Amino acid sequence: RPDFYYIQSAVIPYRYEHDRLEVLMITSRKKKRWVIPKGIIEPELSAAESAAKEALEEAGLEGQVSTIPIGAYNYDKWGGTCTVKVFAMSVQKMLTDWEESFRDREWVDLETAIARVEENRLKEILNELPSFIDSSLSQSDTK
Repeated sequence: RPDFYYIQSAVIPYRYEHDRLEVLMITSRKKKRWVIPKGIIEPELSAAESAAKEALEEAGLEGQVSTIPIGAYNYDKWGGTCTVKVFAMSVQKMLTDWEESFRDREWVDLETAIARVEENRLKEILNELPSFIDSSLSQSDTK
């Protein structure tokens, strides 16, 4: 596989429902586990743009993606190690019909999202989401 396959990006889709932070989880292709939208960074797109594209294709989501990553994690695939840059995405629209609608999707609280993912570093990144959002909001207030 080409080297660029091993550099990926993902989004943690989030919203506030009744003042409670929720994360949207989707099932993997074979529906064996819960994941966040993620994929190979398209050569013509930035990591954040590619992450937004994955959110649309895999989860039917549109929204505001952070310009800087919240973190990164690694996992093994295709006989190598993939590095995934993770961005936060404030969801503004959920489509009822999307490209990979065979996937299930579910809004869950942060604790449930952390319990569902397998990668330890992704658990840590999810745990950092509230402070990342607060920091992003306070920076946008000063602009």
